[in-house]
Amino acid sequence: MNRKTTYKLTYGLFVLTAAADGHESGSIINTCGQVTTDPNRITIAVNNAGYTCSLVKKSGRFNVSVISEKAPFFLFQRFGFQSGRDNDKFAGYDALARSENGLYYVTEGTNGYFSATVESMTDLGTHTLFIARVDDMEVLSEDASASYAYYQSNIKPKPQKTEGVKGKVAWKCSICGYVYEGETLPEDYTCPLCGHPASDFEKIIIPEVQEKKYRCNVCGEVFTVQDGEEAVCPLCKAKGDALTVL
Repeated sequence: MNRKTTYKLTYGLFVLTAAADGHESGSIINTCGQVTTDPNRITIAVNNAGYTCSLVKKSGRFNVSVISEKAPFFLFQRFGFQSGRDNDKFAGYDALARSENGLYYVTEGTNGYFSATVESMTDLGTHTLFIARVDDMEVLSEDASASYAYYQSNIKPKPQKTEGVKGKVAWKCSICGYVYEGETLPEDYTCPLCGHPASDFEKIIIPEVQEKKYRCNVCGEVFTVQDGEEAVCPLCKAKGDALTVL
């Protein structure tokens, strides 16, 4: 059996938002689809370990914002790479609005949203499958919906080239961007941010920072400047020929 066959299935990307007992949160999911038109019902499958899943179970209500191809990577970092148990994912974030059910939906990098009420739920072990009635839905833009494949090819940052690069070896989580510094990544290591295993880390090189030391011929100040930055005396602001490289 070739497990990679599942990669041939198409997936969208969505921000699931919910609230219960005075707490609100949101998370990225890739399993939302319409199953009937009349009555209009959709399904979502959500990881049981996620905080948003617990809010949906308690309240029986949720919103799903459809992520578009214009979505910035920051959207995935905010809603996908940190836990709502430890972080307020809406704090300092202005690209939000509330629908008639009182829940947030995302207005940046999305093309529509659905408000729904849970009619049934089935425990699938790691996930819970929710069947829900659509109460409201609105189009936010005409931008194309982002598929998981589009995210991997166009939104997610590309791996760094390490061949011939001098510096310190580190390992970067390809899912959330967390960096583990060290020559070797333990085989049983899991990302402290998103919980993904060592197999989702890629080797990177943190370039060595090169510095030059200068003496100001005007005031005598000695200072250092990183390569690529303009050398300017921090005291008298002299630059160019007024400086001598030491």
